[in-house]
Amino acid sequence: MAAPALRLEPAPPVLEARRLTLDYATDRGPVRAVEAVDLSVDAGERLVLLGPSGCGKSSILKALAGFLPATSGTILVRGRPVSGPGPDRIVVFQEFDQLLPWKTVRDNVAFPLRVARKVSRAEARDRAEAALARVGLTRALDAFPHALSGGMKQRAAIARALATEPDVLLMDEPFAALDALTRRQLQEDLLALAEELRFTLVFVTHAIDEAVLIGTRLHLLSPHPGRTLAMRDTAHLGLAEVGSAAFEELTREVHTLLFGSTRGHV
Repeated sequence: MAAPALRLEPAPPVLEARRLTLDYATDRGPVRAVEAVDLSVDAGERLVLLGPSGCGKSSILKALAGFLPATSGTILVRGRPVSGPGPDRIVVFQEFDQLLPWKTVRDNVAFPLRVARKVSRAEARDRAEAALARVGLTRALDAFPHALSGGMKQRAAIARALATEPDVLLMDEPFAALDALTRRQLQEDLLALAEELRFTLVFVTHAIDEAVLIGTRLHLLSPHPGRTLAMRDTAHLGLAEVGSAAFEELTREVHTLLFGSTRGHV
């Protein structure tokens, strides 16, 4: 008699939020930013949070990072409840002042490795240099942040995040303040890194075309307070499809879902 086949339990999502609700305290009492949002991100997925201004997408990202406590609901990393920040979730923000101004680019990237992972100085240095090489900053290892352009600062911030090898990389409109050419180059670089390293990403943007390009899945949010509006699969649309009929059709569909009109989509 043959032995019964083993039933393997599916791995839990890398990151999950269940009925996540977020309130902000004001002089007039609590104001609800996000209401009962469920989301999950599997290993290697790139989930993009997209919605109109004020829908709570950045608030969700801050809660996932552990910077903003949930009013109710649960956040899990690999099935374990999260109650605060941790090295398993690293954030890249929009602002260019994320780097310590008194440290070189190399030391900025190595610093969290020494603090969070407690690796040796030599290993931290090697990992920092490898991460900076991946984002094209080998020539800037000994430069200080004030000498970098905005795009170079964002590259350094991405390198610092990747060097820590987090379970989830969280990015809050990281390219929004860049000029169009630099923004497109960094989008392409991020996609190349995602293909090489297969990291798990949650990405916030207000631009529909960027969301469709970067994400493998879109999580659309309603106007304030943010609630789940719809989900769309975008894994089949990458750089090669930009400008194609399928790419443009999906951006129009997303614009209609968010704003009720196909005219003037961004």
